[in-house]
Amino acid sequence: MTQIRSVVLGCGSYLPEQVVTNAQLAARIDTSDEWIVQRTGIRERHIAAEGEFTSHLAIKAAQAALSDAGMDAQSIDLIVLATSTPDNTFPATAVAVQHGLGINHGAAFDLQAVCSGFVFALATADNFLRTGAFKRALVIGAETFSRILDWNDRGTCVLFGDGAGAVVLEAQEQPGNAATDRGVVTTHLRSDGRHKAKLFVDGGPSSTQTVGHLRMEGREVFKHAVGMITDVIVDAFEATGLNADSIDWFVPHQANKRIIDASAHKLHIAPEKVVLTVDRHGNTSAASIPLALSEARKDGRIKKGDVVLLEAMGGGFTWGSALLRW
Repeated sequence: MTQIRSVVLGCGSYLPEQVVTNAQLAARIDTSDEWIVQRTGIRERHIAAEGEFTSHLAIKAAQAALSDAGMDAQSIDLIVLATSTPDNTFPATAVAVQHGLGINHGAAFDLQAVCSGFVFALATADNFLRTGAFKRALVIGAETFSRILDWNDRGTCVLFGDGAGAVVLEAQEQPGNAATDRGVVTTHLRSDGRHKAKLFVDGGPSSTQTVGHLRMEGREVFKHAVGMITDVIVDAFEATGLNADSIDWFVPHQANKRIIDASAHKLHIAPEKVVLTVDRHGNTSAASIPLALSEARKDGRIKKGDVVLLEAMGGGFTWGSALLRW
């Protein structure tokens, strides 16, 4: 039987112009390039300019994705924007993106799953497209994490950066074979609120009436990350009959190179199949996977027909995987 799949038609990204290196941070706080690289693999990150909002980054990434797809913005009838750093408490930053693209039809909304946001947003859009509720979607991950960092906390401020990435999805009829269909083949989402205190922001409209700052127990997050990540990837393999050898590209959330390396090793995914951008982008939360996808697409690594595995873990904890054929 044929099946509707959400096929990726285009991919795009945007990074703010300002680059902050480890050496620049070391001049301001008690840290060093060696310390940061050894523990995280991060060498530099991009920081949004004054007056440059999450919506601005998202619009530019969306425009790049539409250009890559060769499509006009008016063909989009759904926008799902994953972000933990919205322009305003409300309305959703997605409607600012919708307006910025000149779209006044369809639906646009934000989704909050922190660093897992893009995978959650992709799964959400995929479900809407497969039911026939919408035809074409923009799925965006965009963040200005620099706005919620405590720049005196060397354990967190060195880790994060700003950026945005987007994909254009279209509902297309496929043969119904997970081994050959193009598009999103399977998604697996999880969350466990018992771990909130390990990674959270200590503010919010209802609790403190402030934005707050990011707080993290780094060792605890690391301890849970590899197991949770591999758990949802094993689920993806079991759901499709595919395995590590079937994967052409592994595009993980770019939080920490040590976590990425350990996850790939545990899953028996060859290092040359892993897309890495954490060294130049830092952790851009919901933006990290689409930023990495866009880079691998631009440089020719990801090609039509390639099997691509995505995974992420974020505050909450939330975690998830998505397996698709380009």
